[in-house]
Amino acid sequence: MKNCQLPPPLKPGDLLRVIAPSGALREFEVFEKGVEIWRSHGYIVKVDSSINHRWGYLAGTDIERQRQLADAWQDPECRGILCARGGYGSSRLLENWTWPVCPPTKWLIGFSDVTCLLWSLCQIGVSGVHGPVLTTLAAEPDWSIERLFDLVEGRNLAPLTGIGWGGGEVTGILLPANLTVATHLLNTPIQPYLDGAILALEDVTEAPYRIDRLLTQWRLTGAFTSIRGIALGRFSRCEAPPNVPSFTVVEVLRDRLADLGIPIVSDFSFGHDGANAALPVGVLAHLDGERGILSFIP
Repeated sequence: MKNCQLPPPLKPGDLLRVIAPSGALREFEVFEKGVEIWRSHGYIVKVDSSINHRWGYLAGTDIERQRQLADAWQDPECRGILCARGGYGSSRLLENWTWPVCPPTKWLIGFSDVTCLLWSLCQIGVSGVHGPVLTTLAAEPDWSIERLFDLVEGRNLAPLTGIGWGGGEVTGILLPANLTVATHLLNTPIQPYLDGAILALEDVTEAPYRIDRLLTQWRLTGAFTSIRGIALGRFSRCEAPPNVPSFTVVEVLRDRLADLGIPIVSDFSFGHDGANAALPVGVLAHLDGERGILSFIP
């Protein structure tokens, strides 16, 4: 797998455009706070006029949301695209979709359902940011917000530390993702080339048996055979219902992953319901399964 190209560093005064590629926007107060954080750093933030549209559980029809994405991507003044929220729906935009040629490339920032867009961009060799969406940004601790701006403004990223499961050390291309979303992309045209990749996985509100089902799907498809290492973020609200016999989610992760014979580190600070450390997509990283460190190679 080849290293993706980072877009040109952002600088205060640059124009950023906001899109809602997935679920309908509901968290208006925290959304505005997220926009204000970007503006307080000196950026011009343009919110699409259809940001409040709804079509069922989606933020407008597929045509409306695809237009938002295309307009932002093709806008010659725009230097970055900020996703309003996750939910579901970005994969629907990628049916019969080709990224328009757009030199220079621009940043796309989001996580959770935005995994679809980030992995699709990775397919054409462009790196994005797996990081806070506008409805979650205001809840981030200061260090996480500073890390996001370090990444998009071209400064080196500090390593992240978790709990090492062993397996040695490995260098590979980092592919951050929401586990549920990524599993549904396996064996589709959106799935990046996995050979030599380090997966960085997180999830939310999936019962342990569902996490088991997702990871078993990776095993059955053979998708893990070419993976070099796995970095695990937060698996929040992934408990079984009360009085239902179950493994814990930690037990499931160990059962389905620990026998792969590759470096694995858990408990990194990225994902839902807590600090969501920004991670570049498709760039060279180093995972130390003994010391529990994920670092980035400039």
